[in-house]
Amino acid sequence: MNEPFKSGFISIVGRPNVGKSTLLNNIMEEKLVITSAKPQTTRNAIRCIYTDEYAQMVFIDTPGMHRPKNKLGDYMQKAAENTVSDVDAVLYLVEPETKIGPGDQYILEMLKNCGTPVILVINKIDLLPKEEILLTIAAYQKYDFLKCIIPISAAKGDGIKELLDAITKLLDPGPMFFPADMIIDQSERWIVQELIREKLLNLLKDEVPHGIAVEVTSMKPRKGKDIVDIEATIYCERKTHKGILIGKGGSMLTKIGSQARKDIEFFLKSKVNLQLWVKVRSDWRDSNFDLKELGYSE
Repeated sequence: MNEPFKSGFISIVGRPNVGKSTLLNNIMEEKLVITSAKPQTTRNAIRCIYTDEYAQMVFIDTPGMHRPKNKLGDYMQKAAENTVSDVDAVLYLVEPETKIGPGDQYILEMLKNCGTPVILVINKIDLLPKEEILLTIAAYQKYDFLKCIIPISAAKGDGIKELLDAITKLLDPGPMFFPADMIIDQSERWIVQELIREKLLNLLKDEVPHGIAVEVTSMKPRKGKDIVDIEATIYCERKTHKGILIGKGGSMLTKIGSQARKDIEFFLKSKVNLQLWVKVRSDWRDSNFDLKELGYSE
């Protein structure tokens, strides 16, 4: 007798920079969400849809849980916390540490009271010896509300199949919420914005990238040509940041555009003419109007 088809929504939560977006890209076998070594790379709750013959899993990649420093931070924290009680399962990602710090203790208490089944996922197991991984597992085993503990390496793909099997077991029989060939609920324009922002995160240093937003102002296929013309504005909070973004003789902006264009062409499967502009938008991270204009509002 065939097993019934299952479906459900799964939130991925954890502290900044634990590998949530890397895990999701590995599950989807495609780069759909941006990654960076800098914390707080993800700003929105992003839904990616994984479908196989047994189940459809709608994964929600959330911003890293942290202590907010501005209204953008408040928005990101709420985006993460609001998902855990409205889903069918939660993947809680942690790094292999033998002591559970105050940040993870706070998240554990929140998850304990959310009423949603939780799978603890220990990421980056390729970076430490097996003995330390076992100590991490032991540290978390006292939290009996956790349904199971699964060690993985999101970067290398180790443990991903075991994780998907564990999620499938938790889900109830249900319908397919999205078409089988749909993999993300965001527009092409949004993904292009994020690919540009990823280059900013990776090429710029210190505080500058966190005060930057990207808006695609125009995106049109050129008539009769296999090329898409894209214009995008990069907003920063200070004039000094604008100078850093542009670089000497426009060198930094050229580098950002060149790297972003390659990823955008791969994503759109088309040649791209990318034009970037830089504008100052002072203290936009603390302006309700600017946050709404740039897509950071509930």
